[in-house]
Amino acid sequence: MGSVAPPLAAPNVADPLADALADDLAGTFERVVLTYQDRLFTFALRLCGDRRDAEEVVQDAFIRAYRALLSYDAERIRALALRAWLYRITLNLARNRLRGRASTPLPLPEEQQEEGRVAAITPLQAREDQGPEQVAERAELSVRLVAALDTLPPRYRTTIVLRHVAGLSYPEVAAALTLPTGTVKAQVHRGVALLRTAWHTHDTLSPDTKEDDDD
Repeated sequence: MGSVAPPLAAPNVADPLADALADDLAGTFERVVLTYQDRLFTFALRLCGDRRDAEEVVQDAFIRAYRALLSYDAERIRALALRAWLYRITLNLARNRLRGRASTPLPLPEEQQEEGRVAAITPLQAREDQGPEQVAERAELSVRLVAALDTLPPRYRTTIVLRHVAGLSYPEVAAALTLPTGTVKAQVHRGVALLRTAWHTHDTLSPDTKEDDDD
């Protein structure tokens, strides 16, 4: 697989976790894992569609991140856009995993693939205050949203997942993809339009994935 993605310039707001890493890498890295392991797993699962692949991708991402951080001085760590950087490492590893799978196909049972894809759509997960009918309705929406997402070209699907599933800001998505922010906004705009078209036969698009202009 490729090398760890280079560190990225930090956004305007300082990241307390990056500051803590700069002061005590060994003592703080466990906090990084606890903070991001579920989020990165969800992201990797959305890309890979297989739980075992996603788990291995995330484990490898943390290992690579830690090894990279060992080679950075404190100021370099402090200037890191940590969340975007971790997503970028995870994205690169997931892409490598998918390329390897393409060269040595190991088809999963259809129900396992569907379970993995649906589980990765966190914006539509049920809340504790919802009754059985609401839970069932949101589960159905998740299945339909997954089907719509799967129709998108990869570049649009990735930006939609980073923005609307992972919840990254536009500058963070741009940093994770090493693209200009304007390009990312255009891709999200186009991706949402394509998603709406794919969703059209199933009524209207879920409000959880509506396009927005937030930074």
